[in-house]
Amino acid sequence: MEVHLSRAATALARAGLPLLRRLDPEVAHDLGLAGLNCLRPFWPAPIIPAALAVRHFGLQFSHPLGLAAGFDKNGDYLDALGALGFSHIELGTVTPRPQAGNPKPRLFRISGSEALINRMGFNNKGVDHLVSRLARARYRGVRGVSIGKNVDTPIENAPDDYVACLRKVYAHADYVAVNVSSPNTERLRELQARAGLQRLLGTLLEERLALQQRYAKRVPLLIKVAPDLSPEQLSALAQEVRSVQLDGVIATNTSTDLSALRPPPAAEQRGGLSGAPLHPSSVKIISQLRAELGADFPIIGVGGIVSAEQARATLRHGANLLQIYTGFAYRGSALIEEILQALPV
Repeated sequence: MEVHLSRAATALARAGLPLLRRLDPEVAHDLGLAGLNCLRPFWPAPIIPAALAVRHFGLQFSHPLGLAAGFDKNGDYLDALGALGFSHIELGTVTPRPQAGNPKPRLFRISGSEALINRMGFNNKGVDHLVSRLARARYRGVRGVSIGKNVDTPIENAPDDYVACLRKVYAHADYVAVNVSSPNTERLRELQARAGLQRLLGTLLEERLALQQRYAKRVPLLIKVAPDLSPEQLSALAQEVRSVQLDGVIATNTSTDLSALRPPPAAEQRGGLSGAPLHPSSVKIISQLRAELGADFPIIGVGGIVSAEQARATLRHGANLLQIYTGFAYRGSALIEEILQALPV
């Protein structure tokens, strides 16, 4: 099946990525997005075969492949990234108030392993800025928004931050992802445990009901989970997700287990691991979630997809939709085309 993406974008990636890799990773990320934004008007819209379209949690996707949260935290580049051919783009993670995130350097390449380590810490311009960008964007794919809490919000008050974000983004988002699994905000992962999860999801679902009546639309709520959960922890989480009838799960976030890297990274490079070494852990989580949640429950598979083969493997293990991040950072739009060409129809 022929998938036609922008040749200009592919050429830009081939020419520009080697140059960007010589720079500090965070600087390269920002420059790459700025360049993409400037050149966007000069390439045509992608042509995606209709046979790749899928429907999950009430939304129509032109194909299964999207961009994971974290690449465009603020919605500043939604139209430029959308023009590359993604069926959905997840913005954020966004917090109620702007915050700088953790001190730099906080993003590290592990090039020999096609991996990244980050400890960004939910750096973003705040939910009001993101909403203003969403309101102006022309991208017609599915728009997801990942929400979180500010670093200085006590964990017991975390639901207040999530509700504040949900209220702000509800009118503009096609789905909302509840990020309780980033390793870079202190104590955040405690919200994956049953007690924290019950309170958080209960509060959010109650608020969604009110917003649904106000806006006359139902925005799906998904939860993003860590790859470091034990089978017992994951089983308890799946039971809670099923009991409250959440709309979907995103599996997985980055990992704090860096043992797959040889040699191990220096102590100052600690953070969340993404990229190829994460893939075995990610698909293991997806497989258990599929078994726990049943055949029809929507799962977005993300983590370690740096090739078409890993994309296919993620689908085989139970994912319905796919997201990429680190593979896209290393390979650009060529990876999008490679995966779409390999998708089953």
